[in-house]
Amino acid sequence: MNTVAKTPPVEPPASRHLDETVPPGLSPRALAWRRFRHRRPAMIALVLLVLLAASALLAPVISPYPHTFQDRELGATAPSAAHWLGTDDLGRDLLSRLLHGGRISLAVGLCATLVSLCIGVVYGALSGYAGGRTDSVMMRLVDILYALPFTVFVIILMVVFGRNLLLLFVAIGAVEWLTMARIVRGRY
Repeated sequence: MNTVAKTPPVEPPASRHLDETVPPGLSPRALAWRRFRHRRPAMIALVLLVLLAASALLAPVISPYPHTFQDRELGATAPSAAHWLGTDDLGRDLLSRLLHGGRISLAVGLCATLVSLCIGVVYGALSGYAGGRTDSVMMRLVDILYALPFTVFVIILMVVFGRNLLLLFVAIGAVEWLTMARIVRGRY
């Protein structure tokens, strides 16, 4: 007689960070926040991101030197008490330039996201609402635009519209709307 010893099924380990019971009626957002806040690395990363964003937004107040100030006689120096991150070849303080550059990066990210959100939601909703052949043509246009290199497209837009920071925001947002359009289209 052939007997095979059966082992009991192994249950997945319970989460260390959450209680086994989830309160009824908890929204997905509240559940996600609950999971997020019980993870120490995630909270440390959130605090660091908030500090970086706050330091970039407060750059004019907290930067030790104007970001355009040059001391050519000083030249490139190593970090010191006067210049925490040192200076570049033109004697500009790198900490001040880093803080002011963070402001530009935040502005590009927020404005480009807003532009792509507006374009993508409208385009995807129109495509989904129209349906049929119109939807198919609109989504094939998105596929064609996906095939274009992102950087080359932004450079072409900047050449056409000129060198302007606001136009850079719009150009990046005008390229990034494709994914948002697909997501919105998928909801219909």
